[in-house]
Amino acid sequence: MKHPIDLDSRRGRRGTSLIEFSLIFPWYIFLFAGIFDFGFFVYSLIGTQSAARAAAVYSASSATTAVDTSTACGYALDQLRGMPNVGMTLSSCNGSPFTLTTSLAYGSATPDGMNAALVTVTYVTPQLIPIPGIFPGQLTITRQVLMRLRS
Repeated sequence: MKHPIDLDSRRGRRGTSLIEFSLIFPWYIFLFAGIFDFGFFVYSLIGTQSAARAAAVYSASSATTAVDTSTACGYALDQLRGMPNVGMTLSSCNGSPFTLTTSLAYGSATPDGMNAALVTVTYVTPQLIPIPGIFPGQLTITRQVLMRLRS
């Protein structure tokens, strides 16, 4: 026969476990949401850098006196098609959420004295899980690539 004190102590332990779980669970949710959001931000950083690099490669290979921004825009947008606010419908590089500027940097403006194409990409990414008061709900990423012109 079981002693009545043993039954009470098991009930007390189950209740304690439930209370501990209920106190820790919100912190686990917050931790996993932060990890997921941080991963999305890193994905956006990599995509923005790839878009700037793709536009710079095109600009450096085709530029002589002027850079064709519309074609460079197409190359950059191809790199950002997986982003949630770009999608397949965005076709412009001069507004939100995506801005691309290209220019030529002549000898004195570059580190090695050679002519280069300068591409600047700015992407405004939505935050997956906005936290009021801590994170504003969107993050702006700007990347620049300077690539020597091919002769």
